[in-house]
Amino acid sequence: MSEDIGRRTTTQQMSLGLFEEMSGQPISESTREIGFQRNNVFVAINGLGLSSRRFIDAAYFIAAQEPIAHETYDVDLNYFKWLMRYESRNVRHLQSVIKEAQRVLIEVTDTPPDRAPTEDDQWVSEQLMGSVKIGKGRIQFRIPPLMLRHITGPEKHHWLNLCITAAFSQTFARAIYDYIQPFVTAGLTDWIELDVMRRWPGKLGSSASEFKHFRPKYLDPAVKQINELSDLDISYETRADGESSRKINKIRFRLKRKDTVAAMLTRQPNAHDLLLTLKEEFGLSNKQFDVIAEHRMSWNDERIQQAIEYTRFRLNQGKVTKSPAGYLMKALSHNWQVSEAERKMVAIQTEIATAETAKEAAKEAAKAEAGAAVKQSIATRDEEARTRRNDEVQRGREHFESADDKTRKELVRLYIASQAGKLMLRRLKLEAGALSDANILNHSDLSWYFGQFVYGKLKQNAA
Repeated sequence: MSEDIGRRTTTQQMSLGLFEEMSGQPISESTREIGFQRNNVFVAINGLGLSSRRFIDAAYFIAAQEPIAHETYDVDLNYFKWLMRYESRNVRHLQSVIKEAQRVLIEVTDTPPDRAPTEDDQWVSEQLMGSVKIGKGRIQFRIPPLMLRHITGPEKHHWLNLCITAAFSQTFARAIYDYIQPFVTAGLTDWIELDVMRRWPGKLGSSASEFKHFRPKYLDPAVKQINELSDLDISYETRADGESSRKINKIRFRLKRKDTVAAMLTRQPNAHDLLLTLKEEFGLSNKQFDVIAEHRMSWNDERIQQAIEYTRFRLNQGKVTKSPAGYLMKALSHNWQVSEAERKMVAIQTEIATAETAKEAAKEAAKAEAGAAVKQSIATRDEEARTRRNDEVQRGREHFESADDKTRKELVRLYIASQAGKLMLRRLKLEAGALSDANILNHSDLSWYFGQFVYGKLKQNAA
């Protein structure tokens, strides 16, 4: 199985696993990223409402995870509704949403926007969605072959994050967000006819034809929602056709991507230390963090930590001679890890090298004495750090032991639910259900880390 096929399959499995794990929470509240690379031809779709856009997102996400195109896709209906953040149990309304998605066509043409089409120009009109069937808790759907080629093909594309798009409550906000995706790198869109833009969400009220009404009712609220909920900051400017005309009929957007690291820290607070290590120790660029964000479903904390340890290991061996950040990204992409056999080999090589240099130790006695003072200073600092950590752990234990039953149970629950707690339970091969406020301190290795966690909570509450 190729790396690309394996990654797609894993993303599909993990998104389904996340759906089961979140249990009633909408996809927009996920702290992990769920999305797919979507072709740029899908950014300007007219007459599609918010729910229908989400329906298309969910269907295309499922298709994008498959290594080969399918004639029919068949998935659990509740999972599909979670992907499109459809929380209603009104089946009739869901049917109307699907029918709206089936009615909308997408046009692809090579005719320049500044002239009328000719017979030599290429033009294609196709449905976004084919037949759909719902029954017995499943949904089956077909995507027209031309659309499938655009979903999985190599043409220009952008990353669509379903956790972000599911948060929009305004159709116009979603329509604008779709349109500006290919312009993120340039930072500025082309001029857009307002009449064209008004058709994006479907039929608007008659007052929308006048900009003075269109702006406060539709445009400004949409821009505000994009800036509040998405990964982009946008603004706009308008103009009239000519100097003599006062009627505003064109608009364009200025945009920039928000700091990826800050966005990831906001959505993934449990990975705070890990992400800061990537930024401060390895100096990953915003572009590299963008790649991590796109793969966040399969590149979980454990895999990132594994790549960090692998890169450090190779750095210590002198194998990394150019860019540690680039090397780490390659280790992350290929899921490289240091084997126990390799660790042992390096340890043995170190022992041999130490034995061979032992004869030279006597000649370096004077230097060693000077170095001993430095080592003693380092050891002292290390000992102070260990003492401080042990003191923090003890304070955490004392706080836990003196707390009331409700507080003790809540602290245990928070630790078991935390990323650090989950990793430690896996390493110690302990079951979460076997731990309680009455026995958690009986586990010698676990109790130390738990005490540190309680102290962190105590310190956090005092801040």
